[in-house]
Amino acid sequence: MRLTFTKGTGKYDHLHIERGGLPLEMIQCPKQGIIPHDMVHYAVESVVQHRGFLSLLREGMLASFSTQGDEVADAIERLVETFQAEMWSGQATTADAIAMYEHGCAASGHAVAPVSQQEIEAIRVRIDELSAAWSDVPEKGKLTVDFDGVFTRSA
Repeated sequence: MRLTFTKGTGKYDHLHIERGGLPLEMIQCPKQGIIPHDMVHYAVESVVQHRGFLSLLREGMLASFSTQGDEVADAIERLVETFQAEMWSGQATTADAIAMYEHGCAASGHAVAPVSQQEIEAIRVRIDELSAAWSDVPEKGKLTVDFDGVFTRSA
């Protein structure tokens, strides 16, 4: 699956989703001062073995589906939110990040999908790489990632 993020000129960036045999789909990504939310999903889901939003898209779900009710996908959403919180407010210790993620799962009323300290660190590295690449993308420019961890930038 290929994900192409386009840096918008207004309040939204855009994500185009290409999957063999399925129609091209587009998601609007509200700008939030950091990398797009679905790019954080990519950083998380390219490291952990649990299925979240992008993993389910890769399996054929349409972009308009809801993960509510899928305990693992809901847990991955909380993990994505944990990393977004770090990007906005500063990095916590790895143990504190895991505790924040587990608390988010408990507050949402669903199970935790286990993550290791090594996975947290690997996700942070991936987020740093993506953040650096995204900051170099001009308005209307693109950043393309494949779900095998390779990312390229095109103007």
